[in-house]
Amino acid sequence: MKLDTSPIAAIATAPGRGGIGVVRASGKNLQPLAHALFGDTALKPRHATYIPFKQADGTVIDQGIAIYFKAPHSYTGEDVLELQGHGGPIVLQMLLQRVLEAGHDSGLRLAEPGEFTRRAYLNDKLDLAQAEAVADLIDASTEAAAKSASQSLSGAFSKTIHALVERVTNLRMLVEATLDFPEEEIDFLEKSNARGQLTGIVEALDTVFRQAAQGALLREGLNVVLVGQPNVGKSSLLNALAGADVAIVTPIAGTTRDKVSETIQIEGIPLNIIDTAGIRHHDEATDLVERIGIERTWGEVEKADVILHLLDADQGPTRQDEAIVANFPQGVPVVRVWNKIDLSGHKPAVDAADDATHIYLSAHEHEGIDLLRGELLRIAGWQQTGESLYLARERHLIALKSAAKHLALAGEHAAVSDQSLDLFAEELRLAQNQLSSITGEFTPDDLLGVIFSRFCIGK
Repeated sequence: MKLDTSPIAAIATAPGRGGIGVVRASGKNLQPLAHALFGDTALKPRHATYIPFKQADGTVIDQGIAIYFKAPHSYTGEDVLELQGHGGPIVLQMLLQRVLEAGHDSGLRLAEPGEFTRRAYLNDKLDLAQAEAVADLIDASTEAAAKSASQSLSGAFSKTIHALVERVTNLRMLVEATLDFPEEEIDFLEKSNARGQLTGIVEALDTVFRQAAQGALLREGLNVVLVGQPNVGKSSLLNALAGADVAIVTPIAGTTRDKVSETIQIEGIPLNIIDTAGIRHHDEATDLVERIGIERTWGEVEKADVILHLLDADQGPTRQDEAIVANFPQGVPVVRVWNKIDLSGHKPAVDAADDATHIYLSAHEHEGIDLLRGELLRIAGWQQTGESLYLARERHLIALKSAAKHLALAGEHAAVSDQSLDLFAEELRLAQNQLSSITGEFTPDDLLGVIFSRFCIGK
């Protein structure tokens, strides 16, 4: 990927008001920019200088801290200048405009999303997995997700992948060396213990995949949609799971006209709980707004990772409940939640059936809620391993799965002894490429563009 070396600038802090706001600039040589902003005042590298930030006519915009990081000792590997002032949106916009104006002659421009981190990657300050971990750390919605993102940012995930790549590379070199000297009539696979080495690599890859898959859960979470007839207790269940009154709870049927969303965490996994409008027959819906709400409910169901179908344990299933079930999409896990056991006399329980898991609880009395939490964790595939997790992304899991397939094919070629060493070597090469794509050592340029475009502007 060709590096655009023109200097860039952006506001690096989140929009809104705060005590501190930061404008960041990066480029090959920012001395002219510093001189245009501060005249003859010298900025000592990596030292904070309290200084007024002025317009071109000398009018003071703000008073703050200027820090100059000289290449290569900076986040991006280039010269970096950070101006830390008060965090008001107007002040920061004025300061950014002044920085862009001062750097106009040197080609300073507004940074694209993720461009600072992209430069850090292209200048070998971070590898690709670490660069993605920067965004994941910012976006982490639970403490567990933040810890795993920090683990990946520190390079733990990358080191593990590098170790796997090295083992695959060493085995591949042995195979290709043997192919280069066919006159050496030896049983290569036996004497080099190639099969044993391959087995060890496969086992190590499996461990990494399990850790990454668990970490992906921490990053992505689970979309859980509450579905049922009006007044069956969906809003009460959302409140019980969230531990706060986030939804309207009244005895009036059809109160929730549109979805109510709340993100909660169970064992560190973020769950996006979506309470939808109660579903009843179109003829029973009292107005257009309620009918639109019902249509949106089915739209949310189509995007669900898990469907919680709430039923009234006191009344039992109705024909309308059966009609709701008939419209569920295929392949999405469904949990039948029998609410109001405080009225029906049932005890909290979990009953595994062929069609779905049935859970008996009372949202109002908070009885059986832990049973539901446990079932959601089971569906998510969460296992409390005690191992360090990497906040992996979907592309990492796809690459790991693909590498595992190539290693499996390599094993098949190894099973027919030395007759298929060329195919054995080729599958090792393909597995190596897949693993290397995780850290960015083997990554198409168009993929880099997609990855960094999802970052915030100032990062």
